[in-house]
Amino acid sequence: MTASTTSTIDLEQIVGRYVAVWSEPDPESRRSAIADLWAPDGVEFIEGVQFRGYEELNARITEAYRQFVESGEYDVTSADDVTVHRDIVTFTVQLIPQGGGEAAWTARVFLILDEDGLIRQDYHLTVKPLAV
Repeated sequence: MTASTTSTIDLEQIVGRYVAVWSEPDPESRRSAIADLWAPDGVEFIEGVQFRGYEELNARITEAYRQFVESGEYDVTSADDVTVHRDIVTFTVQLIPQGGGEAAWTARVFLILDEDGLIRQDYHLTVKPLAV
């Protein structure tokens, strides 16, 4: 990704769409949002596990949605702290109890984008683990 490409990407929009996909209740809309965000061979790394390609990403995001959002327990939000360096976008994502309160889980997200602004690599580094 060139510097001129980076400057034309709406970082807040990418982060907004990224956060929204984790809360999308409609399976077809979720699949479409995944294809709009990630490259076909895009990969997410979290806690030593990787999810590669649309099918694995869809399964991962669907399970997270069911476990945390559909259950009515949490909302997925960003901490409004997006930064960028060339093709790397970083921000904090968090699980906030529905109804408000302190974040129950947070992670620093590092997205490496391709020349089209799609996610090639997505790293979640847990900052605050979810209490069990």
